Amino acid sequence: MVPRSTGQQKTNQDRRTQLLHGVLDMCLMSIIQEEPSYGYEMVSKLRSRGLDLASEGSIYPLLSRLQKHGLIESYLVQSSEGPARKYYRMSDDGRQVLAQWRSDWSGFRDSVDSVLSGDGR
Repeated sequence: MVPRSTGQQKTNQDRRTQLLHGVLDMCLMSIIQEEPSYGYEMVSKLRSRGLDLASEGSIYPLLSRLQKHGLIESYLVQSSEGPARKYYRMSDDGRQVLAQWRSDWSGFRDSVDSVLSGDGR
């Protein structure tokens, strides 16, 4: 039998993981818009802002998809600490899409906050 607190912790972590998956592409693009970054650096920045479930394994497929859609571009920079690092930067299309996503997110967040706070009663 699984102790109740362990089951609750797993449920909470599963919920947080699902929420993160729904917005991780938008968060990555926002990080990249601040300044070009490489994968590990992006994970560190996300974690420092409270998205501790982000990992390199979760971001690379998204970075590949964003690049395939022309929203970000990559380039290599030599590193004194090993092999060259692949940096990502925003494309012009990516800046436009991120602006729209931010607007969509703001409205969505406000709607969810309204439902969770019981404002519709």
